[in-house]
Amino acid sequence: MAGVVVLGGQWGDEGKGKIIDCLSARADLIVRYQGGDNAGHTVVVDNKHYVFHIIPSGIVWPGKQCLIGHGVVVNPFSLAEEKRTLESQGCEIEGRLLVSDRAHLILPYHKQMDQFWEMYLGNQKIGTTGKGVGPAYTDKAARRGIRVGDLRDSDRVSRKIRENVEVVNKQWSLLGGEPSVCAEEILDSLKACVQEIQPLIADGVERVHDALVQGKHVLWEGAQGTLLDIDMGTYPYVTSSSACVGGALAGTGVGPRSIENVIAVVKAYTTRVGEGPFPTQCSEDDGNAIREKGNEYGATTGRPRRCGWFDGVAARYAMRVNGVDQLAITKLDVLDEQPSISVCVGYQCDGKMLNRFPADVDILALCRPVYETFEGWKENTFGVTRFEDLPHKARNYLQALEKLLEVPVGMISTGPGRKDLIEKLDPFVGRQGFS
Repeated sequence: MAGVVVLGGQWGDEGKGKIIDCLSARADLIVRYQGGDNAGHTVVVDNKHYVFHIIPSGIVWPGKQCLIGHGVVVNPFSLAEEKRTLESQGCEIEGRLLVSDRAHLILPYHKQMDQFWEMYLGNQKIGTTGKGVGPAYTDKAARRGIRVGDLRDSDRVSRKIRENVEVVNKQWSLLGGEPSVCAEEILDSLKACVQEIQPLIADGVERVHDALVQGKHVLWEGAQGTLLDIDMGTYPYVTSSSACVGGALAGTGVGPRSIENVIAVVKAYTTRVGEGPFPTQCSEDDGNAIREKGNEYGATTGRPRRCGWFDGVAARYAMRVNGVDQLAITKLDVLDEQPSISVCVGYQCDGKMLNRFPADVDILALCRPVYETFEGWKENTFGVTRFEDLPHKARNYLQALEKLLEVPVGMISTGPGRKDLIEKLDPFVGRQGFS
């Protein structure tokens, strides 16, 4: 058996969708393990764009089996809509997509509470997508969540929704709002959706274990990124789930020996969406140039991403906490026109050099990057498929990142298309160490 985890090594939006899509050609089962429809993965095949929010990116490949694991919170309305959209684009979903019966549901009151809390917090808001993901995980932890498997029993779902709506309306009143959630409206709208989703419900744990026992290749797909992880990220400016490798284990019900390789996807620069400190954020001119060249706008919200230089301190931290075996570096071509490129190799904080990524966001906000500067290659790398064909200065840049992070570069993306890729290492053939 060979299990490969693909996760984000920065603040999300690293281009995981494309990497997962390319690896899905060699996988038998692709499993999404955490997050919700606040994620946005884009895959480009023959100039056709597929945008994924909750369905695993591997569904584009004919015949591949896909599973939404129990670590994911599932908005049934979004899932049904995304399924229909993909089918309209020619993706065959029937018989290939399953949803774990242990996954928890996002319901309309979760979205309302999410948006209300952001408004209530004002200047201290987290900068969420407003999709209801955080409140759904809150209900899960508070043991009042409703699971996908509950959709099999209409009486149970009705009772739980009514109970939860009563709690939500009381909370709303205590915070000074008018109770506005109606259980009957939710139940009415859910009926048609349930009919569409019920055939997808399965025991996700058994499906993953069966695939592993049969020696099949399993590919775990993460959402967001390490620096947004609920425990390891820049708390409280984080997502509400574990985007790290541990989330793949807990979110699908497997042990660590099931994982053969961990791939961290990082951009050749850094971006961030939402609130929170960002030490390497560029000047407005440089940031705008990178944003426009890289089309740095959220696939879920359309929000412009904050853009900055590669943060080696943050990325090295992500390598360590995930036990990363290989790097996949994306959007190299976005830097083609840069005369010089900076890489953060340390932080200056309160007059001292800091080589570690701090847990305290107030300390991180005081950190100033110490840069090593590389001469830009000023040559085209778009669509290059062989490492030797990259400009010499681009190869030097990639090798410097490899040395800084002490992790080998296995894949390099040179454009949005499936074929715009350099593959140096095969993650399904065992670990290949850094030299």
